[in-house]
Amino acid sequence: QVQLVDSGGGLAQAGGSLRLSCAASGRTFSSYVMGWFRQAPGKEREFVAAISVNGGNIFYSDSVKGRFTISRDNAKNTMYLQMNSLKPEDTAVYYCAAKIIRYGSTWSTSGAYWGQGTQVTVSS
Repeated sequence: QVQLVDSGGGLAQAGGSLRLSCAASGRTFSSYVMGWFRQAPGKEREFVAAISVNGGNIFYSDSVKGRFTISRDNAKNTMYLQMNSLKPEDTAVYYCAAKIIRYGSTWSTSGAYWGQGTQVTVSS
């Protein structure tokens, strides 16, 4: 089992940047595919980015591709999401997740562990 703590959210202006972190406790962090999801008010939670156990495979949603960068440091049990060129439509609560599974172009989170979420607000 792993416990996740999200941090780094806040208020940014359009075009600005934020860096989210996801700190994990437990010894199994390096064995899990990790990802970031987000949920805007009134909308369903959506996939943002994912990274394989060794960082060799990375996936992004079309809406963030080219602007966001996901990374992980297994030695520090931490995953990151660098968010650049932020847009007001990026406003959401961002959640990190461990133990996600890719099925074709979709991601299953049925057995995932979740962080508590961190609010990102982008003003125009």
